[in-house]
Amino acid sequence: MKNINKALFLAWLITHIFSAQNAFSQNDTVSLKIPPGPDNPRNSEGDFATLKDGSILFIYTRFTGKSASDYAAAYLVSRVSADGGKTWSKEDKLVVENEGGMNIMSVSLLRLKSGKLALFYLRKNSIHDCMPMMRISSDEGKTWGKPFSCIDKTEYFVLNNNRVIQLKSGRLLMPVALHKTAGDKDEINLQGMLYCYYSDDEGNSWKPSAQIPNNSKMITQEPGVIELKDGRVMMFVRTDSGVQQVSYSKDKGKTWSHIEPSKIASPVSPASIARIPATGDLLLVWNNNDGGVPATKGKRTPLTTAVSKDDGQTWEHLKNIEENPSGSFCYTAIHFTKNEVLLAYFDWATTQITIRNLETKGLYK
Repeated sequence: MKNINKALFLAWLITHIFSAQNAFSQNDTVSLKIPPGPDNPRNSEGDFATLKDGSILFIYTRFTGKSASDYAAAYLVSRVSADGGKTWSKEDKLVVENEGGMNIMSVSLLRLKSGKLALFYLRKNSIHDCMPMMRISSDEGKTWGKPFSCIDKTEYFVLNNNRVIQLKSGRLLMPVALHKTAGDKDEINLQGMLYCYYSDDEGNSWKPSAQIPNNSKMITQEPGVIELKDGRVMMFVRTDSGVQQVSYSKDKGKTWSHIEPSKIASPVSPASIARIPATGDLLLVWNNNDGGVPATKGKRTPLTTAVSKDDGQTWEHLKNIEENPSGSFCYTAIHFTKNEVLLAYFDWATTQITIRNLETKGLYK
């Protein structure tokens, strides 16, 4: 009798584990892939916003012509989901035509405290002129106001997608890397000078922070920021040091500590961090690649999620969502719905954008 009960228990346990794994895998789905096509060599990084009617707006960069280069022609288009990100509209809708000498790209969307919707992107005119631009919509993205530059000098700044944030105080923070100043004549400097522009009037005016201190010679690029529970702001930075470097601000982005290594092993690739509304923990999406696997050393693969319960000091529940050793996954936008998190990321290997839906509670398994 005991053997029968033991067998029944083992059978139940195996079935239970299998069912749990299946339940999570069924809620880890790809809801949209936008591959390249004729006169469309690349579909690239974007960002999400939930509209007041409950639908989700996704704006991304659509390249045109024959080149997929960062300096090739591109403009902004959108897709919409009416069911929480499960399905998306089939056709692109033009949002902003290519108003740059080269392109426009790298979208951030932000719901302002006033209720209006803000659109940020880069206007790239040349290797001497790449500037963060801002537009405002008062009708939920149906139309957008005139663009204006967030920085009052013409140089080469990089602002990644899904990077502009709003602090609890209402202050807007825009982390940027300055790679070429007006006096530079040679190629773009890989060691970007890091700043965080801030606005206390919903983007009508912007001020630069002090430059983030960095006495090293490492590559520093594509910064991001996240507000911590204790009121500080953490900046995380793409580098060639083998990890993401971090810096901290105690005055809401005006001044910063010297950059220091984090515990986030990383190739020269950007990370994305957002706070999970349901739990208050941090979600990290990045290439968990410390070079230990020769076949993927230095590559942007795998694409991994992790959770921090102590505001970025430690990370747990690591889960690979893309593992193709030939992939190059990067520039992730993170957006939360009631029970899920939507991740939109670019793959350099296929030059396509993917939207993946993960059940929020599955991040902890």
